[in-house]
Amino acid sequence: MSAAASIRTSDGRTLQVADAGGAGFPLLWQAGSPHTGDLIGPVRAAAEAAGLRLIGWARPGYGASTRWPDRRIADAAADAAVVADALGIDRFALAGYSGGGPHALAAAALLPDRVAAVGTFASVAPDTGGDDWLAGMASPEALTAARQGRAAREALPDDFDPESFVAADWAALGGPLAAIGEDAVRAGSQGTDGLVDDDVAFAQPWGVDLARVTAPVLLVQGDADRVIPPAHARLLGAAIPHAEVRIRPGDGHVSVLAALSEVFAALAAAR
Repeated sequence: MSAAASIRTSDGRTLQVADAGGAGFPLLWQAGSPHTGDLIGPVRAAAEAAGLRLIGWARPGYGASTRWPDRRIADAAADAAVVADALGIDRFALAGYSGGGPHALAAAALLPDRVAAVGTFASVAPDTGGDDWLAGMASPEALTAARQGRAAREALPDDFDPESFVAADWAALGGPLAAIGEDAVRAGSQGTDGLVDDDVAFAQPWGVDLARVTAPVLLVQGDADRVIPPAHARLLGAAIPHAEVRIRPGDGHVSVLAALSEVFAALAAAR
C-alpha cells in the first residue's frame, strides 16, 4: 500500500490511512480531536527514532474517512483491525493522543492477541456521570453538551478558549510541536463532524471493558492540563489494573507530547 491510501471497511465505509513505511515494528497511531489524519512531523520523527513504523488513520468524520455518526469508542477496534489487515500486519503497538487515547485503549482491550503494548498522552477517561469528569477543564461546555446527545453538541459553537492552554503549551506550539496546532486548525477548517462524533462518543458508554486490556499500558499526563485534567489519567489507571501512570510536572495538554520519544521507546521495547 502507498504512503497515503483509502481502504474499504466491510460495512462500505472508507478509511483514510497514512503509512510512514519502513521495516520497524508497526505502531498504529490515533491523533487528537480534531485531526486531519496526516502523520505529523514530531510524531513521525519520534517513531523513526524508536525504530517503529508509524501508521495512522483518520477516524470516521475526519479527512477523507466516511462519517459514522453513531460510532462508539469500542468501534475503533474493528477499524484498527481493518487497517492492520490491509497492510498485512498481525501484531502492533497502539498509541493515542487526547481524543485518540480512548480509541487506542479500546482497540487494545478488544484485540488482545494482536496488541503488543499501548501508550496514551492526555487521554480522555470514560464518563463517570458526575462532576468529577468535568472538574478542572477550562472549557467543559462541549462535553457537557455531548452528555445531552448529538443535537445539543451540534448546536454548540466550536470556539476555542485560549485559557485551555498553559504557558508550556503555547511555548510548545510556538516551537517543536507547532505542527500539532497547525493540523488541528486544518482539521477545523474541514468541518466539525468528526469532532462532534468524538465528543458524543466520549460522553456515552464506550462499549468496552478496559480491564480486558492485557498488553502493557503507559498513560502519560501533564499535571497542568486544563483540557483533559490529570484526574482522567488516574481514572484510566484505576480501570486498567496493570497500567503505569506517569504524571509530568508543569506540562499541559500540548506540551505533554514532549514525552513522545520516551513513550515510543517504551512501546518498541515492549513488543
